[in-house]
Amino acid sequence: MSRRRGRPVSGVLLLDKPTGLSSNQALQAARRLFDASKAGHTGTLDPLATGLLPVCFGEATKVTQFLLGADKTYRARARLGVTTRSGDSDGEWLRERPVAVDEAGVIAALAAHTGDLMQVPSMYSALKHGGERLYALARRGEVVERPARAVRISRLQLLSLAGDEMELELDCSKGTYVRSLVEDLGEALGCGAHVVALRRLRVGALDVSQAQTLEQLREVASDGVAALDAQLVPIGQALAHLPQVQLSEADADSLQRGQALALMQPVTDGWVAVFTQGRAFVGMAEAAAGQLLPRRLVSQADEPRHGPEQAETVGHG
Repeated sequence: MSRRRGRPVSGVLLLDKPTGLSSNQALQAARRLFDASKAGHTGTLDPLATGLLPVCFGEATKVTQFLLGADKTYRARARLGVTTRSGDSDGEWLRERPVAVDEAGVIAALAAHTGDLMQVPSMYSALKHGGERLYALARRGEVVERPARAVRISRLQLLSLAGDEMELELDCSKGTYVRSLVEDLGEALGCGAHVVALRRLRVGALDVSQAQTLEQLREVASDGVAALDAQLVPIGQALAHLPQVQLSEADADSLQRGQALALMQPVTDGWVAVFTQGRAFVGMAEAAAGQLLPRRLVSQADEPRHGPEQAETVGHG
């Protein structure tokens, strides 16, 4: 996240990233449109990929990690029979093999790759090794050992199979690399595979159907700053996938002053999104041992008074 002069606008932009742009390029384009002083995105999409890229402005940058950690939904189109250096169609062809698969065989392979898995990240991922992005090393022809990481594929569905192309849709946990998954599926099918197209459909409770393209936003911008700001999702609404608690105004003030609160009822330990009874988002707190501990709180002046329809009421005694 970088800092520069600009407007102190806050909220979450649901951007439909186009193909050909990196996530950072898309972020900077959106930032320029909004003239935002502070911005950050919530999960890298490859230049090849399109779809939902939540962009956080202002106070929303305090909660980017909670969107980064959210479950996601992707739709992928893969070509069978060809493996590439990068695992997608932008990479150099490495090997071509005949394709002899049927729907039953593909469905069986999908079932074997559903659930809790250990996945080796792609060399073309944005993970760091020795302080440098893996994709930067890969572009220089370097290959380093990457430890397998635990991921969860909760749904892996075959949408279509025609000749040497298949289309898939999946729900997955943070840290899942679809290119690596497609490569693994290709090997399981005995012919290899790579990603031809990838689209992110969902991040937590946010859906790409709510997102706007840069072109649409440019049209909105012609109507003025107020029309542009109206496209932003309030921070609290973007965190609807997280456990939530609700505080009285007095308790919210205490939390914002850095005071821990005793919970009046059981709340599962861990991160929770905190709202006032007036539905204003207060920030992120940690529930631990019967207490609510202030962690990442936002300026109330920068957050619209929107919140979830249902929240769990807590207080201190």
